[in-house]
Amino acid sequence: MTVLALAKLGHQYLLYGIAGAICLVVFVTLILTPALSAYGRVWEKAAAGFLSVFVLAALVLGGVVIGLVVVYYYTDIVNLINGA
Repeated sequence: MTVLALAKLGHQYLLYGIAGAICLVVFVTLILTPALSAYGRVWEKAAAGFLSVFVLAALVLGGVVIGLVVVYYYTDIVNLINGA
């Protein structure tokens, strides 16, 4: 049943999911793990983890806003680039 559900998805959604998973692994490997291992006390690790996830959420939100601005003003951006 799951295979049939995945078969109806477009290939771009599968690629977006894979890219999101890769980004999450990179975030955990390069940002979260060093932040947690830099501190010894539990409350320090919790604070470092919270701040790391907070920064991730801010970056994702910023990317979504920039993407929506580009989509909304796409024709103006194309006209500006083409010199029209």
